[in-house]
Amino acid sequence: MLATMATKRRTLLVTVATAVVLATANVSRGQQFEIVEATIAELQAAMASGEVSSADLVDAYLARIAAYDDNGPRLNAILRVNPRARDEAVALDRERRERGPRGPLHGIPIILKDNYDTADMPTTGGSVALAGLVPARDGFQVRRLREAGAVILAKSNLHELAMGITTVSSLDGQTLNPYDLSRNPGGSSGGTGAAVAASFAAAGMGSDTCGSIRIPASHNNLVGLRPTKGLSSIAGILPLSHTQDVGGPLARTVADLAAVLDATVGFDPDDPATAILEGVDLPSFTTALDAESLGGVRFGKLVELFEDDSAESAAVRVAEEAIAELVAAGAEIVDVAVPGLSALTSRASVINYEFKHDFIDYLQANPGAPVTSLADILQGGLYYAGLESRFRLRERVGTRDGSEYLAALEWRAILRDAVVQAMDDAGVEALLYPTMLARPSRIGEPQEGSNCSLAPNSGLPAISVPAGFTDDLLPIGLEILGSPLSDPRLVSFAYAFEQATDHRRAPALTPPLVDGAAPPPISFETLARASTTAPPVARARFTFDPTTNELAYLVELLDIPADQALGATLHAGASGDGHVVVTLATPGQVQAEGRLQLTPVQRRALEQGNLHLRVFSLPDPAGLARGRLQLDRGLAGLFGGSKPRRTKAHDDTLRSVREQLDRGASNETPRPAAPAGSALP
Repeated sequence: MLATMATKRRTLLVTVATAVVLATANVSRGQQFEIVEATIAELQAAMASGEVSSADLVDAYLARIAAYDDNGPRLNAILRVNPRARDEAVALDRERRERGPRGPLHGIPIILKDNYDTADMPTTGGSVALAGLVPARDGFQVRRLREAGAVILAKSNLHELAMGITTVSSLDGQTLNPYDLSRNPGGSSGGTGAAVAASFAAAGMGSDTCGSIRIPASHNNLVGLRPTKGLSSIAGILPLSHTQDVGGPLARTVADLAAVLDATVGFDPDDPATAILEGVDLPSFTTALDAESLGGVRFGKLVELFEDDSAESAAVRVAEEAIAELVAAGAEIVDVAVPGLSALTSRASVINYEFKHDFIDYLQANPGAPVTSLADILQGGLYYAGLESRFRLRERVGTRDGSEYLAALEWRAILRDAVVQAMDDAGVEALLYPTMLARPSRIGEPQEGSNCSLAPNSGLPAISVPAGFTDDLLPIGLEILGSPLSDPRLVSFAYAFEQATDHRRAPALTPPLVDGAAPPPISFETLARASTTAPPVARARFTFDPTTNELAYLVELLDIPADQALGATLHAGASGDGHVVVTLATPGQVQAEGRLQLTPVQRRALEQGNLHLRVFSLPDPAGLARGRLQLDRGLAGLFGGSKPRRTKAHDDTLRSVREQLDRGASNETPRPAAPAGSALP
């Protein structure tokens, strides 16, 4: 394990060191294009105008990975970078010049969850047991992405073998949530979710067997679709359950999600579930986008999924407010109940029955695999300890066609029919509920409140879209579930909701780079006085790191003897009369220093000038002496403020590129790559 981790770090450091140099050099090219929160359309416009190249984008994203994944907040979202990514981008830039772009994804850097097969990089599922496994060929969706001209930039961490929703693995450890480093990023596609939220790539690919696309979407303020089973191929995705597995993108905007879906959905003879697409015209998700699509639509509020034992009022409140916003956008909402929903859903999961045998099949299809079964992993101790009980449960499964398994398959059809019937009876087009009934849990604690099971256990499509933030500034998602193959309609609803509300905010901990590096810490000084004309009674020097929320301090009392010193504290509030945030000095201390980790709410207070130093002494026991903590230079704000400003060079071409995206990428088989030497191999 340690050797593998060291190899990852060496590869990453060599690659990103080059990227930082190149990104820094590119500043001299004039106004540097800002990739933070940039959409696929904006990236295409910048490349079309010549403002940037695909190689420039690779450099810029790798510089952000260097600054924020292994340094700064150390998100640990990226398991390995593709050492050939820049060469692939250079080839695509050459192809663009010589032949024009292949489509909306030409030259666009994409991140893959590390359970997608790649013939040029290991596919590990985050497991030390599979650290050296390199599949013989790319998975179906990876091939489609490459054919569309996407650059595979890196592979992301995941909850080991996709068996959890907090994203911790034996191969790469714990991934952190970029909105709050003390919290998990969801899972199992949490590495992809954190990476896309932090603008490590334009978009990323995940997989969903219960909630593994939608939960990271909710936890990272992203949009993610679990498609109708069979709309996208799972061939070449390391399996958890072939009946419930699906693959698909996570993105910062619905339009980006649609562009990636158009490139990746489709029939695949290697995935029997995609037979539902034979003879069917494939949808174009980009042409389905309609900002007015909510007008007159009747939705059902699925009352059973708004409360359970783990429900939090904060998460439910955000979802309720999002439903009110849907109404304001023209939708009609009615309550809907599915009789016996909880019992039906619990009986229809087949993960525990399928994983053991699906995993063996996958390993047998990869003759170089270092293990042959789940039993080998258990025997060798090659797993994250938190998964042992789950592994042993699934290893005890006997034959492939046990009676309990066959019954669960039957319950799936019963559940699907019951949900569709309830929708028909209520006259609604889709159902609404919170993606999660609880905010992201703290690292090391179990994640409660998942509403993940309904869609995978029924095979119905569901999309999670940003719904807003809790009072402690953690993102919450709203899930929209529809009937079979209603995916384009769901994406259109999400788009209209996004356009009407704009709940997407960039995480504060991963701001735009400064000359190719993370912004440096900010130092400032505060004087505490009893009045504007009174002499200072204390001086405090602070250093704030905007990429970690760490605040270092040195407080010195002036002309107050130790026997009269009662303490120094930080207080919240516009005037300093709010609650104590932290105690900096205790009675008898005339000098104190230390470091503290600000919460997202405390960081916002600091940025807004709403943190105050107060000094208490025998002459001033009420703590009238106070001083405002004021940053010497402003930050963009907790959520990045307004979207980073784009340079003007690409504006003339942006509209035409957006029109191209609106028309949609062709769902026909992409044209072959150019001959060797002139494009990607």
